[in-house]
Amino acid sequence: MPPDFRNGPLDGVRVLDLTNVIMGPFATHILADMGADVIKIEAPGGDLVRHIGPGREPGLGGSFVHLNRNKRSVALDLKREAGRAALRRLLRGADVFLHALRPQAIARLGFDPASAAALNPDIIYCGAYGFGADGPYGNKPAYDDVIQAGSGFAALCAEESGGAPAYVPTVVCDKLAGQAIAYAILAGLLQRARGGGGQAIEAPMFETAVEFLTPEHMGGAAFDPPLGPFGYGRVLGGYRRPYRTRDGYACILPYSDRNWRDFFAFAGRPELAEAERFRSIAERARNAGELYGLIAEEAPKRTNAEWAAFCDGASIPFMPAKRFEELYDDPHARAVGLFRIVENPRGGRERHVRRPVNFSGAPFRVRRHAPALGEHTREVLAEAGLGDAEIAAASGAGQRRAAGQPSGRATGRAKA
Repeated sequence: MPPDFRNGPLDGVRVLDLTNVIMGPFATHILADMGADVIKIEAPGGDLVRHIGPGREPGLGGSFVHLNRNKRSVALDLKREAGRAALRRLLRGADVFLHALRPQAIARLGFDPASAAALNPDIIYCGAYGFGADGPYGNKPAYDDVIQAGSGFAALCAEESGGAPAYVPTVVCDKLAGQAIAYAILAGLLQRARGGGGQAIEAPMFETAVEFLTPEHMGGAAFDPPLGPFGYGRVLGGYRRPYRTRDGYACILPYSDRNWRDFFAFAGRPELAEAERFRSIAERARNAGELYGLIAEEAPKRTNAEWAAFCDGASIPFMPAKRFEELYDDPHARAVGLFRIVENPRGGRERHVRRPVNFSGAPFRVRRHAPALGEHTREVLAEAGLGDAEIAAASGAGQRRAAGQPSGRATGRAKA
């Protein structure tokens, strides 16, 4: 079928996704929202995230529903040859093969890069690892907390707070790696489209997290020998945080020379604009503690609305500190349609956060709601030419029925 680009620029691209939890599913969430046909390969027990958080149906918790919309679920028992044979059949017709198993584990299953390329020379193969396979950490298990600890994230939190190392309160390394996986796959597809053929990609969390810290923090550490320490003082001084105002908290961030002159005048301290220590961005960076202390002193004298009126009028960056739930009614979020309430054919309504990027030729839509475990097993494997007996053997359904266990396959198909 020719691509229907109304579904997104990746319509017609088929992605086999052998990942679970957050890192890999976030990568394929990005690709699926851009139109790719993402086939989520799940073990008979399903993705662990299916069972995290409340949900209207078992195995469809809120985080899973968000991460796995616009995907199809195929249950395969890769411990059995029938399951591996089905995956080999699917791989022959795929554009992308993504997995998050350690190199030794994927090789034991027979889906290492060389084996995959032998089945499909044009495949864009991506291994999403915790650590690069060639290093001594290559076989270590890795989750977000492990990478935050090992990459420097947790230690930077200690420098900022003056306390012990701490984790950023979101699985930031998982999601950074997910974005890196997505853009690496897109680059691989582009190279193939330009005649470069298929290739294997390594996308490790550790290396991604380390590189992510460097743009602002590298500083003098960019040179050998170092000309200064690693770390950007403005964000590590312990004073970079929302300020207490008369009726809440807010980010008040004068930045340019003009911003600071206007702020000093508004604070009744116009003479500070001529002080040598504040006259350039380099000097202000060296004296950031004093400046931020002045903002902290002034902030409680006015309400958020008063600060917004002044800052917006003077083009000084400003935002009140909001709880996530307040964003549902945020005027900007409403205007850009960031949140969508969508009816699920299974029953009930869901709140979706739309794809953050917009394509003029493909407005965002939910083509498929998050699938039940194995919901599309028969559909996808039949498309690949497997018969009923092969499908049952590949998913392990025959063995579960013989043991009196449910097959895990939904009876209906959800459509947007």
